[in-house]
Amino acid sequence: MAPLLEGIIAALTTPFVGDEVSTAKFEENIRKFNGTGLTGYLVLGSTGECVSLSDAESEALVRAARATAAPGKAVIAGTGRESTRLTIDFTNRMADSGIDVALVRSPSYFKSRLTRDALKAHFLAVADKARVPILVYNVPANTGISLEASLVIELSAHPNIQGLKESSGNIAYLGEVIRRVPPGFRYFSGSGSVFLPGLELGACGAILAVANAAPELCSKVNCLFLERKLDEARKLQLDLIPLNKGIMEGTGIAGLKYALDLRGYYGGPVRLPLLSPGEQAKTEIAGLMKELGLV
Repeated sequence: MAPLLEGIIAALTTPFVGDEVSTAKFEENIRKFNGTGLTGYLVLGSTGECVSLSDAESEALVRAARATAAPGKAVIAGTGRESTRLTIDFTNRMADSGIDVALVRSPSYFKSRLTRDALKAHFLAVADKARVPILVYNVPANTGISLEASLVIELSAHPNIQGLKESSGNIAYLGEVIRRVPPGFRYFSGSGSVFLPGLELGACGAILAVANAAPELCSKVNCLFLERKLDEARKLQLDLIPLNKGIMEGTGIAGLKYALDLRGYYGGPVRLPLLSPGEQAKTEIAGLMKELGLV
């Protein structure tokens, strides 16, 4: 039985040695993450440089995650492609590789033609034919498309659409969706700067890039929330905001990988066309990490 999706899930980076994917480094990272409070792992998300990976590389990473994740840890994979057929095919290929849930972003290349009706047809067709449950992924910063809250609410009626990862950081969007979806719909915040407010409004957890650099702290916020120690949770969330902002809104994935290196995980290089952080950015990231006692 697939684990219940909740808590803090890390949106994992993809380790490269040179320009080659290293499943060995990937497995080393996951073994270390298994000892933290993370409840699962997202492979092939935006943070994993998914659009820069071949299907064979993607499958190897998913199989490595499934083999290495501790019992009870969810394994989610980003499976969105630019056509509905390719998304269905790749989703089911990843289902055969052992994922619990697929994270499906909207296509975006033909964005001027991706009307509400087109997006609805896409997600419903994927949900109909996917052999695992799906999470709809709203990530307008990368796709240039913001899924209307009313569309997500409508899609939530499909029995194979289990939830949403919402990465715009718009708390009002959460408030609009969460009160109108069926019981059990899994709403995940995707922004490390506002995930506690999301929990307070009814999100079941968060899928976070910054959880790579600070898995213990992100998990602690969730635990404090569940224990109703809200003042402590809010203080820690406020402490995490500069780190999340400095990395994810500053240098992005490249900076996050540097933060992993500082913590003794394997970050390594990004794949072109992304660029490694400069020395000033590295100094700033190291300073943010030191302020939180992470290095």
